[in-house]
Amino acid sequence: MLKQILTIATLFISLNSQADIDIIDGNKMLESVNKQIVNINTEELDKILNEDPNVVLIDVRSPFELNYTGTIKRGQNVNIVRGWLEFQIADHVKSKDTPIIVYCGRNLRSPLAAKTLENMGYTNVKNYSDGFFTWKEELNPVRISDYEPSNILYRLPMEVAENVYSAIGATQPYTYENAYHNNNLSFIVTTDGVLVFNAGGSYLVAKALHEEIKKVTDQKVKYVVLENSQGHAILGSNYWKEQGAIVIAHVEADNEIKHRGEDIFARAQRVQKDKLIGTKLIRPDVTFEEKMNLPMGNTKIELMNIGASHSPDDIQLWLPEQKLLISGDTAFNERMLPIFPHTNAAAWIETWDKIEALEPEIIIPGHGEPTDLATITKFTKDYLVYMRAEVEKVLDDDGGLYEAYNIDQSMFRDRGTYRELHKQNAERIFKQMEFE
Repeated sequence: MLKQILTIATLFISLNSQADIDIIDGNKMLESVNKQIVNINTEELDKILNEDPNVVLIDVRSPFELNYTGTIKRGQNVNIVRGWLEFQIADHVKSKDTPIIVYCGRNLRSPLAAKTLENMGYTNVKNYSDGFFTWKEELNPVRISDYEPSNILYRLPMEVAENVYSAIGATQPYTYENAYHNNNLSFIVTTDGVLVFNAGGSYLVAKALHEEIKKVTDQKVKYVVLENSQGHAILGSNYWKEQGAIVIAHVEADNEIKHRGEDIFARAQRVQKDKLIGTKLIRPDVTFEEKMNLPMGNTKIELMNIGASHSPDDIQLWLPEQKLLISGDTAFNERMLPIFPHTNAAAWIETWDKIEALEPEIIIPGHGEPTDLATITKFTKDYLVYMRAEVEKVLDDDGGLYEAYNIDQSMFRDRGTYRELHKQNAERIFKQMEFE
């Protein structure tokens, strides 16, 4: 028995000694690799990202880690898991001379990733040795996959002004993770009930928003206003109908839901899967064309369609006494606006005169944080003006679609959805202007 105990003890000591040796060997390897690669700190990384739109910044951590800790919020940032680097690098880096910076959480995986890329023949590779957690601790921009992992809402409502609240959605395209809460869901508490602006992207999202409303007031939700006919605005409508609310939309939104509603639902279902449980497509109860006054108790509320913007069915909500505009998708903040086939960019710019005439002091945009008129103008009108001017230069030089694709939009690279939309926007504006 004593012999067996001594044998087990010897084996235990041997295993632990081997683990210690492995750790020592790993540390030595990491130390050796760090001497062979180019390391940069936070200040140097920030400077490079500001000055070089062509650099590719690669977070080599797993998506699970990014979901719970975030990632660097800069336009050059992509995620390639360390174990997939050899297989996926060519999807993001087209030339062996492209500048590349890799990073992880605490500089353990990224040095090895940098060395791997060098061994593959990439000639301009750097390692951000401070790591993501230092970047985050120093309050640099961070993109969060989900602010509320235990709630289907991407972010809980915040009070924007007295009795006006908004749950700010993700500024990226809709995903399973953000549960189609990638737009702003707002509500107004009055002495005669609650008005909700946007039904939400599903029955479950609408229900989660309602639970948050109940924490603020015991008033019933009386009206639900749909900013347009997009899925994240309309697909929660059947939940609100169950609560006795009246659903209001523009007449063109109703027309879109009538003719394209099944396609909108099917597209959402492909991504949302089980998160669309309970969701049913319904049409609005009330529609209007240009304006609808909707007083609720002591609160004056005006619903408007002030002119062409990103969709013909876009509407806005105006609180004249508070000078607060819930703009819907007529105005964007933080993320790049989309140009759809039916978007009239020139008319959208003209619509801006009507927004300015309201002299709003607070704007809750369709996407992004609530802000002021100057900021919203920069993200919306100024972008449209710039793109039309650049496309006009292409046309004046007898250029074509290839030249339009290559319009320099790098100054907008930090905006959400930039990677998904900037070339598409250039193409669609070019096609609009080609025969003007």
